[in-house]
Amino acid sequence: MAEARDPLRYFRIEARELVDQISAAVLDLDQEPAPDLVARLLRYAHTLKGAARVVKQSEIADRAHEFEDVLVPHRGETPVLVPAEEMRELLRLNDEIARFVGELEKPAAPPPENKPVEMAEDDEPAPRAATADLDELLDAIGEASARIAPLRDGSRTLSRLHRGVEALGDRLRVGRAAGDAGARSAVQRLAGEIGVLGRRLTDAVDQVERELDEVRGRAEGLRLVAAGTIFTALHRAVHDAAEAEGKRVRFAAHGAETRMGPNVLNQINGAFLHVVRNAVVHGIESAATRKAAGKPDEGSISVDVERRGRWVYFRCTDDGRGFDLTALRRVAHARGLLPEGREPGQQELIDLVLHGGISTSGAVTEVAGRGIGMDVARDVALQLGGAVNIDNRPGQGATVEISVPLTLLSMNGLIVEAGGMVATMPLDAVRQCVRLPAGDAVTAAATGRFAHEGQVVPFLPLARTMSLSAPDTTGAGVAVVLVADDDTVAVGVDRLAGTSTLVARPLPDLAPATPVIGGVAIDSDGNPRLVLDAHGLVAEAHRDVMVAGAPPDPGKPRMPILVVDDSLTTRMLERSILESAGYEVDLAASAEEGLDRAHRRDYGLFLTDIDMPGMDGFGFVATTRADPTLGHIPAILVSSRASAEDRRRGEEVGASAYVIKGEFNQEELLAHIRRLIL
Repeated sequence: MAEARDPLRYFRIEARELVDQISAAVLDLDQEPAPDLVARLLRYAHTLKGAARVVKQSEIADRAHEFEDVLVPHRGETPVLVPAEEMRELLRLNDEIARFVGELEKPAAPPPENKPVEMAEDDEPAPRAATADLDELLDAIGEASARIAPLRDGSRTLSRLHRGVEALGDRLRVGRAAGDAGARSAVQRLAGEIGVLGRRLTDAVDQVERELDEVRGRAEGLRLVAAGTIFTALHRAVHDAAEAEGKRVRFAAHGAETRMGPNVLNQINGAFLHVVRNAVVHGIESAATRKAAGKPDEGSISVDVERRGRWVYFRCTDDGRGFDLTALRRVAHARGLLPEGREPGQQELIDLVLHGGISTSGAVTEVAGRGIGMDVARDVALQLGGAVNIDNRPGQGATVEISVPLTLLSMNGLIVEAGGMVATMPLDAVRQCVRLPAGDAVTAAATGRFAHEGQVVPFLPLARTMSLSAPDTTGAGVAVVLVADDDTVAVGVDRLAGTSTLVARPLPDLAPATPVIGGVAIDSDGNPRLVLDAHGLVAEAHRDVMVAGAPPDPGKPRMPILVVDDSLTTRMLERSILESAGYEVDLAASAEEGLDRAHRRDYGLFLTDIDMPGMDGFGFVATTRADPTLGHIPAILVSSRASAEDRRRGEEVGASAYVIKGEFNQEELLAHIRRLIL
């Protein structure tokens, strides 16, 4: 067996995982002294020690035992107060364990050339990159998908044969020279068997295609690495730099679940090691200086990873002093990096830092003083096709952001159809899918707005956005409500076609694309499928509303509108509709409150319900009409009452329009308002 000849095969995997867990937990213990962390570390160390002894790795087992010896006295201690020298010892032991584990992962030296080596059939192949294995797996999935395509064609052919045999049976049954009953029975039996076989074949092909599509997505996702895998190394860099500088610094990280290609993440990791060290050395002040400035003794550094479309943003934020512009200016002048007679601005000085060779550190140490670091971040960003941005806040801190495009993006997608096109939306941006009747679809497309959960959001017909030569979309459809940048919009599609795990790739450089397209993925048949960008859809929806909504002339002021209704939901919905159309709105929960407001402010229109406690809407309109100061203000009744008698009564009391809630059409309401209000 291969396992018997390589007893370390599984130990290497387990040991690497335990080393990573120990590294993260030790650093957490330094800033979160919780008793459960000590228990967890002891469990990790004990597991590693036992596994190492089984495979006779005494160096690792001995150091894991020493690791336990340091921690045992603090077990059950509340709060856990591990002295600094013991923390250093834990980190030292962890580093030594990691070094020994790393040595085990190195390939063995090749045998001498004069000694032939015979491989048994069950010998493992030479180690290769994991991505190469995954590429082979993806190729195999593609080959399997290609082999299924003829089966799909065969099932269609079988369906046609089934219809043909059924038609022949019908002719035999009704024809005058139809042959004997045995022939008719045989044809009918054959038609039934073909039908059953065709349905089974179709169901089997559908199931295999779905499973292959899922396997493809998961296999492609395995090629990507979670951003959180670099957080422990960054935390350790912050800890070591703070230890060297005699500072206390708290580290936090967010966005661990964002996944990307290992090449991108490795390069970003190298750049951000310099960024976080610089934040500690140049940004975080000494405890005395921070205290004098009214800050906590302990500094703070956070690393955040965020994906927006096919871009990923790495941000390092600290609460230190910010970039010392005075020192930068002095050093730059002394080195002749600035022209004489002109004072550089903040951005020009920061650009000098990004280009390297300039440092405000007074001496060269292990972590600072050589003028390198930020230029590494700039070089990495440029190599990856991205950029570096610095937000400097003197006295409060700084944020260094590296943004890079993702060549591969793992995601779960919602498959939609619009105008005959199939596309995928990022599922993490989708909040709800709402069935859209034909009438509502027409109204939403015409106004560019959609009423959803008490608010009006921009509505974007996807087929129109993609400039598809689709038929008139007057039928029912689906409104996909999605959120990006804390902004909500609805996207109109014809139908939903399920979900899928996929990896999106950027479009070719020469391929024309609208901003709503974020990339392309490969479906189960090997065909490209567009992947939509949530941020692009939100921006396009707002642009569409500006065109469809014909925004009011800003030079012409509009009178405010008073909405009177005892239902909170109705009040808020009507306010959202009116404010989206550019009107100022006041609210009243009763007719009496509405009359009080009407006497305290000038309004251009009253929008009132009928059925309310106390005075009803008819009474409100009649009262305002009889008031010399209010009689000129038009009023619209909005009610669930739909009888001719109620309409007639509304006209008698002086209402200018009558809108039925059950037939509510926001464009009709806005048309009435535009007609009545100045």
